[in-house]
Amino acid sequence: MELIFSIQSLIVLFLIFLYSYYYFSSHQKRNSNTGFKIYPILGALPEFLRNRHRFLDWTTEILSRCPTNTAVFYRPGKIHGIITANALNVEHALKTNFENYPKGERFILLLKDFLGQGIFNSDGELWKIQRKTASYEFNTKSLRNFIVDIVRIEASTRLIPVLSQASKTQQVLDLQDILEQFAFDNICKLAFNVDPGCLGGDGTSGSKFMRAFEDAATLSSGRFMYAFPFLWKIKRIFNMGSERNLKNSIEIVHEFADNMIKTRLEAKAETQDEDLLSRFIRNEENSPHFLRDIIISFILAGRDTTSSALTWFFWLLSLNSNVERSILKELESIRLRNGKNIGDAYTFDELRQMHYLHAAISESLRLYPPVPVDTKVCLNNDILPDGTFIGKGWFFTYHTYAMGRMEAIWGKNCNEYLPERWLDENGNCKQENPFRFPIFHAGPRMCLGKDMAYIQMKSIAATVIERFVVEVQGRDKCPRHLLSLTLRMKGGLSVRVRER
Repeated sequence: MELIFSIQSLIVLFLIFLYSYYYFSSHQKRNSNTGFKIYPILGALPEFLRNRHRFLDWTTEILSRCPTNTAVFYRPGKIHGIITANALNVEHALKTNFENYPKGERFILLLKDFLGQGIFNSDGELWKIQRKTASYEFNTKSLRNFIVDIVRIEASTRLIPVLSQASKTQQVLDLQDILEQFAFDNICKLAFNVDPGCLGGDGTSGSKFMRAFEDAATLSSGRFMYAFPFLWKIKRIFNMGSERNLKNSIEIVHEFADNMIKTRLEAKAETQDEDLLSRFIRNEENSPHFLRDIIISFILAGRDTTSSALTWFFWLLSLNSNVERSILKELESIRLRNGKNIGDAYTFDELRQMHYLHAAISESLRLYPPVPVDTKVCLNNDILPDGTFIGKGWFFTYHTYAMGRMEAIWGKNCNEYLPERWLDENGNCKQENPFRFPIFHAGPRMCLGKDMAYIQMKSIAATVIERFVVEVQGRDKCPRHLLSLTLRMKGGLSVRVRER
């Protein structure tokens, strides 16, 4: 009897192998031209495992070969959906048929331990309430001035002294780490009006929080890359490995935020601060737990996006001396026009006059977007504008990183760093269609902090560029990506700085 079962098992295995070989052989050529290689039962899992370490470049290569820059992707674990770099599809999901493409339960579940139900991790009425409140606050002149003042003070008292000291000692710095510390101090001042002192300070109140925050973001994003999604859930149940580390990091983040919220709630009658926490506390309906989720989301957005964008910007600038010269020429012109000396702080209006610098940063964002991919879920069967069918419950991922490298959107020179593509005939920076350039999202969920992010980035970039020459070590070697919730450089960006 056992012999019979053994023979039957061998026959079944042989037939499965034969079918798989035939299926793969007959479809390999077709799949290589139209999308992901699909294997029987396993779907795209083998290719995913082989290329997981270079996910962005791998998927970009696939999408560039597809006729409409869209491909169907599925693998075990009910992971089935669309990955696209087609601007019409992006507009359809983010605007035209917005209600059919929410964040979805899977996305929210993966990040819920860290972000809770904050504005970036919620749907429906919960999202609308936060959006309405945040929209009002971000459009106030007082908040804009608060942000400009924070960046000015932090740059003059923290960033510039650190770089000046390094220029004297010829110390090699990790510019990514410097920018992350600077951005973290900035956003904590903006969110809580608390100074963690990570850059140039004693760091006693915030360095532990910053490290835990960074680990929580990286480990949370790692959940998306599991070959079998149930594995991270098992690790969480048994408090093992990365899930144990994630839990510990989240506890540190939550404890810091909860203590700050508790202190502020107890003293709210005596304080009239302009930070985000104070503004949200004024709404009596917001619970401490809800306040924590909101603030953590804003810290994530404010810290990781600007530091990531500026890190890639300074690397690209080191490869393009002509761009740096054009920025210096523009800064000199603005200073002369407004009677400013090098080192004087730029006003809000003066920062808005920096059209070439704005274009140079936008071009860097095109090639290295801080949020390289974003995902929604399809509620009901739909047909995308390029003719692709997407089923109920499928994910919809728009690939911002790939979109910056699509000839269909940016032309044959799409891989070149050319700030001039953003300028009109008068040298003014043009507004790009947000569905071709969804760096700050688009549609109803368009990033509220977009204008403030540009002001921060331009202020920091102008302050550094006019004072220092930033010499990137090994600049000709393209840095590798480190996928967290944002696009970071693996190993950081090693630089030497010298006074200009």
